[in-house]
Amino acid sequence: MAVYKEPKTNTWKVYYRYTDWQGNRKQTTKRGFATKREALAWEREQLNKVTADLDMTFGSFVETYTVDMKNRIKENTWHTKEHILKTKILPYFEKRKISEIQPRDIIAWQNEMLKAKDKSGKAYSPVYLKTIHNQLSAVFNHAVRLYGLRENPAAKAGSMGKEKGREMLFWTQEEYEKFSFAMMDKPVSFYAFEMLYWCGIREGELLALTPVDFDFEKSIVTINKSYQRIDGRDVITDPKTPKSNRVIKMPQFLCEEMQEYMKQLYHVGKTDRLFEITKSYLHHEMDRGAKEAGVKRIRIHDLRHSHISLLIEMGYSAVAIADRVGHESINITYNYAHLFPSTQSDMADKLNDFRKAGM
Repeated sequence: MAVYKEPKTNTWKVYYRYTDWQGNRKQTTKRGFATKREALAWEREQLNKVTADLDMTFGSFVETYTVDMKNRIKENTWHTKEHILKTKILPYFEKRKISEIQPRDIIAWQNEMLKAKDKSGKAYSPVYLKTIHNQLSAVFNHAVRLYGLRENPAAKAGSMGKEKGREMLFWTQEEYEKFSFAMMDKPVSFYAFEMLYWCGIREGELLALTPVDFDFEKSIVTINKSYQRIDGRDVITDPKTPKSNRVIKMPQFLCEEMQEYMKQLYHVGKTDRLFEITKSYLHHEMDRGAKEAGVKRIRIHDLRHSHISLLIEMGYSAVAIADRVGHESINITYNYAHLFPSTQSDMADKLNDFRKAGM
């Protein structure tokens, strides 16, 4: 590395040479530093990054973390991580040396987050607070695991917020039927909500559906992708988890409805999206339909809860339900345990009869 002054501009520049991971010699130049001190500081920071020296700033380590992780996770997941890093974490820790950040600094940051407000003036939800803390902790864990940081100060400080989300809401079949009737004036809305309620699929899975995903002879729909809108682009990704790749058997009436809907779509090819709408559109329609139908407003994702609660009411097991809705673990399905009918009395009666029969 070398630092030079440029007489024409009265600024400083740095020639930075390094060896990449393949052993190739590289050179880059950075210009425009107002003082030699600034140029030397930048040069020193680049050297810290190349040698993975933990005297580097937190901001520099986030650049390293980005290179290491960005291509390993789904684009929409990285987009969420990046937003949290840029808006909630870097403004506080960017210029601090990562090796000098202490648990007390994490506590101070947490206190700032607890006082912060969103765009509508509301405090961050406990679930969101937990999410942003987890992202900070993930960066430190990466430094501990791969770059020799002694300990994770975020883990030592303890978390904030809580894991559990808002109350799990759902509609009864009667409530959904009222809502569905209010949606009939807009076919795209009606058929979209029919798929969400009667199949229990996620929003992204619905919006990624194409005609080729349906086999009406077998009455099935294949779920193998998800739709996201990222930075103004339509992005099709893999579903949320490996278990989310699944084949769902549809009731006959829903097959007929979807065939009827597809006949109206003259411009849609076999691999084109069936529902060329946005998540925002669905949320507005949910507002409209709930108001017109006179039913409580639930979230779009609560239609998935409604489907699961309906299957529980119909007597299906947690294992069968988990397979249909694509839960990664049956433990997720057991979050609905309070909805499963209690069999304790029946068990006790049968145990009693069994003992009498053996006497």
